[in-house]
Amino acid sequence: MKGTAFSLILLPTLSCDADCDYCFEKKNEHRITLDQLCVVVQKVMDHMEHNHIETLSIYWQGGEVMTLPPDWFEKANIAIREIAERGNRQVLHYLQSNMIAYTSKWNRVLADMFGNSVGSSMDFPNLHRKLKGGGPKEYDRLWVRNIREATEAGIKVGVIAIPNERTLEMGAERFFSHFVDELGIRDFQINTPFPGGSVNDVKMGYPLNTERLSGFLADLAAVWMDRGFHHGVQVGPFSRLMDFFVHAKKDLMCIWRDNCVNDFVCIDPLGHVAQCDCWVTSYPEFRFGNVLDDGSLSGLLQNSRARRQLQTRPSVLIQKEDCLECKYLTLCHGGCPVRAYSVYGDVFRKDPYCELYRRLFQNMESMAASLETESGR
Repeated sequence: MKGTAFSLILLPTLSCDADCDYCFEKKNEHRITLDQLCVVVQKVMDHMEHNHIETLSIYWQGGEVMTLPPDWFEKANIAIREIAERGNRQVLHYLQSNMIAYTSKWNRVLADMFGNSVGSSMDFPNLHRKLKGGGPKEYDRLWVRNIREATEAGIKVGVIAIPNERTLEMGAERFFSHFVDELGIRDFQINTPFPGGSVNDVKMGYPLNTERLSGFLADLAAVWMDRGFHHGVQVGPFSRLMDFFVHAKKDLMCIWRDNCVNDFVCIDPLGHVAQCDCWVTSYPEFRFGNVLDDGSLSGLLQNSRARRQLQTRPSVLIQKEDCLECKYLTLCHGGCPVRAYSVYGDVFRKDPYCELYRRLFQNMESMAASLETESGR
């Protein structure tokens, strides 16, 4: 993991105020204490020093992080800053929240710790995001109200959206218009749904049909190019793929890293370490160890059998799958291991959305070529 940055997906709590149908996490009421947080951060810093890494990016997630109070984050920010200063390291903080519990009391934390920025999630139409004991409509109402209040307070809100069958029926134009024109969202990303965690009726419908989802993404990319690209609207993964094909800037989603094991780990409120939040919460057999119990994070990572499996995945895929025949292998690298495991029960399979990605890359490469042609006129 040598380099200038290390990323930590930190789950300070697995408590949540929502009950979404497709959630892959096994929720509980565990919360990390400030003392435990300091132990975790110090061990992460020691690992960074051992590997000559200068910057730590902490991605605060849950559960739902806003089930913790704002003053807890203020104390955490001070404690982490003191640890970082002692080790001459830099720390960057990023927040992902459903925003259901957001009030103006969070504004100071968002400004001081998170650069007046927050990531959230919402689908259109929303079929599966629900409050505990409630339904999608009440969730929608609270989310829209809070997003608008945060935006009016000067907070930049980015959104992750999961498409569903109704999304594909309504079409790309309506989808884009809802987020950009109606809600004023200038930065959103489309993620593919997968059946991680416990099985239920909704997850039985995943992965979504490749033909229909590919058509929707192609239409959405066209709408974005027509109505958003030249107006500063960022839509993932299109924006980053366009940067790649036009400027050779390779800053892609985690599912397309050469191997995500080289870039980040996730730690839950009990100190369990795994590759990402889905692994650590729902597949304990793939945990690397416990950072609160082990002597060091470096030793834990080095000795983990589960981590070694993930490290060897790219080379195994080349032998087992048809990835060598694909022109986009150096872009995709076989896709997401947890998506593969949730569908096939085998990490040594390529991402179940492989064909979707291939069509997406092909379409964006063509759009990039057309853009360069127009620019050269």
